[in-house]
Amino acid sequence: MEPIWARPEQAARGPRPAHSRAAVAAAAVRIADTEGIDAVSMRRVAADLGAGTASLYRYLASKDDLLDLMVDAVAREQPPPDPTGDRRADLRTLADTTRAVMLRHPWLAAVQASRPNIGPGSLRWLESWLTAVDGLGLDADEMLTAVDTVRLFITGAVLGELAVRASGLDMNRWMAEQGSYGDAIAAGDRYPRVAHVMREAKGPHAGDRAERTFAQGIERILDGVVAG
Repeated sequence: MEPIWARPEQAARGPRPAHSRAAVAAAAVRIADTEGIDAVSMRRVAADLGAGTASLYRYLASKDDLLDLMVDAVAREQPPPDPTGDRRADLRTLADTTRAVMLRHPWLAAVQASRPNIGPGSLRWLESWLTAVDGLGLDADEMLTAVDTVRLFITGAVLGELAVRASGLDMNRWMAEQGSYGDAIAAGDRYPRVAHVMREAKGPHAGDRAERTFAQGIERILDGVVAG
């Protein structure tokens, strides 16, 4: 079967659908945002729309179609930022905006990582990413690698941040739980660099640790991307 983007929203024959693909996607996104991605099913979305499960198959063929619609719906929530011509600044703005969207929809990072999306909204964002690295003297493969490297960092950072949120275990609490074992590592000389970081690093204990870690990490990544 062709991807959902190549299939007409309304079949040539049969009754007119009572809901649009956009409405189906919006219902699924609402469920995922409030209850988690595991709560999203054809039956659950149909119930949210006040429709029968079987009727949902008039809009899409499978749950894979539903996931594609959800990701693209989120991509359409806001347009990509307009390019300024400053490639590094444009990349940073794209990165910050992407992180904010992923944190707003906690299920998104994992779904995007597991299935590339080529819906219209997603393609518009990809075009913006590629525009930001165009002109750096990169060939097509290098452009993709540069963009993928930045986006993989964002995804990894967001997944880590979400995992900490879900656990409720911040760095200070984790360190306290290590007790005398952690103190011995920090005071010992068997792992000198680990001990140095444990004693001197302030970032892990900062209230804005996630923001600091992301900002420092993305700047390092962009150093390499812009340098070619």
